[in-house]
Amino acid sequence: MIRNIMLSIIFLTAFFLSGCMYPNQERFQNQLPYKDQIQSVQAAVDSYQKDNGGLLPIKTTEANTPTYQKYPIDFKKLTPKYLSEPPGNAFENGGVFQYVIIDEQTNPTVKVFDLRIAETIEEIKMRIKANGYPPFKKRLAFNVYSLDFTKIGYEKTPYAVSPYTGHNLPFVITGDTEIYVDYSSDLFQALKKQKEIVKPGEDIRPILERDSMFVPAYSLPYTIDPKTKEPIFFNKK
Repeated sequence: MIRNIMLSIIFLTAFFLSGCMYPNQERFQNQLPYKDQIQSVQAAVDSYQKDNGGLLPIKTTEANTPTYQKYPIDFKKLTPKYLSEPPGNAFENGGVFQYVIIDEQTNPTVKVFDLRIAETIEEIKMRIKANGYPPFKKRLAFNVYSLDFTKIGYEKTPYAVSPYTGHNLPFVITGDTEIYVDYSSDLFQALKKQKEIVKPGEDIRPILERDSMFVPAYSLPYTIDPKTKEPIFFNKK
């Protein structure tokens, strides 16, 4: 646990220091996602896989790494043969985005997520640790709760900005004190536009990333309520 906290602090320190090394305009550009950058990385990944017997240029992660963070791209394996350098908005080049691969078995696809969410999550965790216990507020589902952020020193409730709607998304906490982004409102909007039949008991998060550059990182699984057909946390107990 202590090792994970120290690694997180080192990671975030490196993240902010890398940002300080860039002029303001360049830093701003590094905070924006571009389809052509993702397309160039996709082409590089495809070529690497073809040349390496189906292997993917990914970093090794722990077995329990969440789905959308499990296969981060290792740009050291792509440069300089397949890419001259990582995209400017990639963390490895001073940007705020982590490039990842999803559907790794059937259709390896390049997506991104915003690492600034990790900063907020780590801050919340450190405040909870300093407080001694998580100030649970309301039970939202089995093992999922909202937090009383005022009890850990927040004057304003922290949030993550949705890459899909631009709306502010709340953070939730599980019984084992892991912090996640609640994408319920995004999923509700996506379900209204969804033409395919979604069945209760299946994870509905893919409808968010299907037509987007982004994956719903730091999220819990969701399914639909059999009666209301609205998104609910996927209770796997």
